[in-house]
Amino acid sequence: MPNPERIDLVRLRLGLTKMAFAERLGVDRKTVQRMEQGGEISEQLMDRLCATSGYSRLFFEKSSVDYPSPDGVSFRSLRSLTAGPRDAALAAGALAFEIDDWIRQRFELPEHSIPQLNNRTPVAAAAAVRAAWGIGEKPIANMVNLLEAHGVRVFSLVEETRHLDAYSFWRNEKPYVFLNTLKTAEHSRFDAAHELGHLVMHRHMGSNHKSAEDEANAFASALLIPPNDLIAKLPRVQSLRQIIQWKKRWGVSAAALNYALQKNELISEWHYRGNYIQLNKLGRENEPDAMERETSQVWRKILTALWSEGISTSHIARELAIPEREISNLLFGIAAVTSGPAFTDGQNRLRLVKG
Repeated sequence: MPNPERIDLVRLRLGLTKMAFAERLGVDRKTVQRMEQGGEISEQLMDRLCATSGYSRLFFEKSSVDYPSPDGVSFRSLRSLTAGPRDAALAAGALAFEIDDWIRQRFELPEHSIPQLNNRTPVAAAAAVRAAWGIGEKPIANMVNLLEAHGVRVFSLVEETRHLDAYSFWRNEKPYVFLNTLKTAEHSRFDAAHELGHLVMHRHMGSNHKSAEDEANAFASALLIPPNDLIAKLPRVQSLRQIIQWKKRWGVSAAALNYALQKNELISEWHYRGNYIQLNKLGRENEPDAMERETSQVWRKILTALWSEGISTSHIARELAIPEREISNLLFGIAAVTSGPAFTDGQNRLRLVKG
């Protein structure tokens, strides 16, 4: 008997309304409602559901999945995000839970060390995180690796919407961050820092209160571009070209550095707006002198360790009954490799659990 909650999950993951789902299946809307309420499904319709969705019959027959609570999720670009893309991204989160639970049975992953700083200003919170994690004033080499080293579960999304950048939440006191990898590399770094801001300052609160997004933006800016380092390295700015040259130091977009310069009163409001207009002419997706995209070190090590045990991503897909494309999209598209260290007992404290 198919699980109605899993039928609903797949519809949401596909970004479809009940009417659109019905059209794909060649049935009416009432039939979809009955399916999602636990009504009987014919063998013919079940076959059509599997063929249309790309999910196997076994997936639909498994027990109910854990699902991210919308109230506790912090979405970047929430104001412009419509229900369809939001629900599709949350459904991806439910699939990530399945993967994460499967992995946790086989590996010891780092416990989180996220400080709770609800009462700090964003700039003070960013400084406190840097101090707690021993970063000092130096630039952050890789935001994804930094989050993973401190116990954050980082997953990727491949969502073709400009309105969804990233989201984060807590599950069983474990922090999760999801990053849309269709954004620029610099954008994704800022998104990762932004979501860390939510985890640090808005634990279990989501991003519903009015100032949450502005606070997370200010945190991300101060975390990636420490004010003292910015003032020391770039005390005088005379052109946009100078901003583009220096953005590499902190691994941020020219727009993010322009913002930080204005917030730290190193350029005037007039210069800030002039730079902003020039950058907008280049387009949001055309970052000048772009950097290489960050990826996950933890997932690469896990997949390599599994490969050494004869377990491929295809095997994981079959065991979880999740389409392999979904697993690839959630794990930064990383293919298992047979060379390099399989796991480490160093900073990331990643160990294979022998059964």
